[in-house]
Amino acid sequence: MFLRRHSFITYAVWIVLLLASIAAFALRDFMIGAVGLATIALSMAPAYMAERFDLRIPVYFYTGIVLFLFGTIFLGEAYAFYDRFWWWDLALHGASAVGFGIVGCVLTLLMFEGDRYAAPPYAVAGISFSFAVTIGVIWEIFEFGMDQTFGTNMQKSGLMDTMGDLIVDCLGAGVGAATGYAFLRWRMRAGPMGVIAEFILRNRRWFRRGSAQLAREARHDATVVQDDRAARIRAQIAALEAELDACEGVGSAGDEGFVQRDAEGAQV
Repeated sequence: MFLRRHSFITYAVWIVLLLASIAAFALRDFMIGAVGLATIALSMAPAYMAERFDLRIPVYFYTGIVLFLFGTIFLGEAYAFYDRFWWWDLALHGASAVGFGIVGCVLTLLMFEGDRYAAPPYAVAGISFSFAVTIGVIWEIFEFGMDQTFGTNMQKSGLMDTMGDLIVDCLGAGVGAATGYAFLRWRMRAGPMGVIAEFILRNRRWFRRGSAQLAREARHDATVVQDDRAARIRAQIAALEAELDACEGVGSAGDEGFVQRDAEGAQV
């Protein structure tokens, strides 16, 4: 069932949306209620599609998708957060661009079955950047079309809003592309790079080579950690033995001094 195995934050957002929609319908605010239900449906759609295509999305990455939809559709449009906070639109554009950059990296690696040795880092980063920026451009075209066709105000201040969004999209796409580059070039798996690694490991069917490489590296890292731990323990034991020998040496020297003084006293 696609509703299982999600984070607490995801379930909390769904509950908030459901309660807000029910309250809105009770107060005859049908617009807010409809937007809330639409947000729930859109946030559940990726999980449903992933189950249909036998894909496993990392939990925290899916949580980011849900939070983004909650922020842009429900809070942004229904509660006018775009008007209340000047930075709201820019923050969402930047976060989504980073996410799309990571998605572009994963999709590009799909052509190489996740093989990090066959995938050129620069090319993957370039494709990821282009993918994320293209999504941002398509969205701006959509906003322009909605404003021209239905008389909405999605572009807010027009050219300035569009150009500001595109600039932030490029910056976010650059971060996403850099994440893919770091994952391939330096084999980094911490932070955002861990999302790519987990996506590969969770979808071994689509990333056979990459998942095998990550599994081997994980076993090697575990062995290195164990060896380092054993070396540190041996060093600690050696230090304790040396300290014990030193204490025993001092004790022996003191005993000899007592014996010598006793002998001198006996001669006197």
